Amino acid sequence: MKPLLILLLVLVSQPVLAADDRLLSGEMMNYVGFGAIVFTLILFVIVMLVLLRTFKVMTKIILGPEGYKQALADEAALKVADKKPKVNVVEKLLSLKPLSEEHTLIMEHEYDGIQELDNPTPGWFMVLFYGTIGFAVCYLLIYHVFGIGQLQYDEYKTEMAVAAKDRAVYLSKAANMVDENTVKLTKDPAVIASGQAIFKQTCSPCHGDHAEGKVGPNLTDDFWLHGNKINEIFKTIKYGVAAKGMPTWEKQLSPKQISDVANYVKSIHGTNPPNPKEPQGVKEAEEETKAAPSKAAVILNK
Repeated sequence: MKPLLILLLVLVSQPVLAADDRLLSGEMMNYVGFGAIVFTLILFVIVMLVLLRTFKVMTKIILGPEGYKQALADEAALKVADKKPKVNVVEKLLSLKPLSEEHTLIMEHEYDGIQELDNPTPGWFMVLFYGTIGFAVCYLLIYHVFGIGQLQYDEYKTEMAVAAKDRAVYLSKAANMVDENTVKLTKDPAVIASGQAIFKQTCSPCHGDHAEGKVGPNLTDDFWLHGNKINEIFKTIKYGVAAKGMPTWEKQLSPKQISDVANYVKSIHGTNPPNPKEPQGVKEAEEETKAAPSKAAVILNK
């Protein structure tokens, strides 16, 4: 009884102690409460065990030694009678009964001395069977009645749209991987239009709106100072020519933008704009490299 009294005193004094944080902290209060719960549970178990022992002793006194032994024997016999035959794993999976109980499954009819057992359908098969029916109903409602899910054609269109976005992202990244060694000549109208817009914004002050030449040389004739191949033009734009006053553009323009401008410059060769500047450099033959086909041409060829 001493521990119980101590516990009760602690619980009663808990509000008083809690008023002063220096005597009992919040964490200590949690420990005390947890200890009280555990102690109560242990005490409850002990009381139940004592009561059970008491009932057994009282039963033995009331029935007497012989009567108590007979009661135990009857209880054991009842357990044996109610004990079911042991069923192995295969019989459980197939919902079969032991051989000792097969006589209860014999069907009434027989033919030529042959009897038939009325074995039930295995439980796992019935679960699978009804599960497929439930799945079919849910599928019908989701995809054909309420239209929550996408059918094959709609799913195909969605996947193609996602793929197109991914392809655009990839191409935007891949386009900026070009340099003077990998740049390709192309006649794609989109590339030429992009290069023209960049040219007018960044290059026209020195080369003129139509590349006829002002401070810089004429870019439409057959004379070139630093080469007329696509990779040479790319290199000139990218690194510039400090001695001639040509600035470097690799920090202001992306690799794709430089490639677009270089292809635009190649596209305006021989356009003969008005008021052209006198030829500068060396006359060079037009590049014979075959231009890369446009995206539309690639699609048509496929």
